[in-house]
Amino acid sequence: MKKGSTEQDPRGLIYEAYRIEGISDSQCRSIFFDWALGMDAARDSRTDIQALLDLYGNAHPEHPMTAVLRDGLKGAEKPRRRGGWRSRER
Repeated sequence: MKKGSTEQDPRGLIYEAYRIEGISDSQCRSIFFDWALGMDAARDSRTDIQALLDLYGNAHPEHPMTAVLRDGLKGAEKPRRRGGWRSRER
């Protein structure tokens, strides 16, 4: 296993993002998108993102990747129906 490679980050993308000096928000979003596309669809993304936050975010709370991971965690919530007759109260 290469350095920075974990079950949640097998290619080490998130690990490397935290090592880049002066990385921007947009670069972090791009890396996160690449990470998400490279993950197995059968995995629970909420669990993986939370594990990455626990691993890297606590040590780097002000890093832009920490903010992106937190946003990703919010976006990974189970989608709900928003329209149609089934969503209306009876």
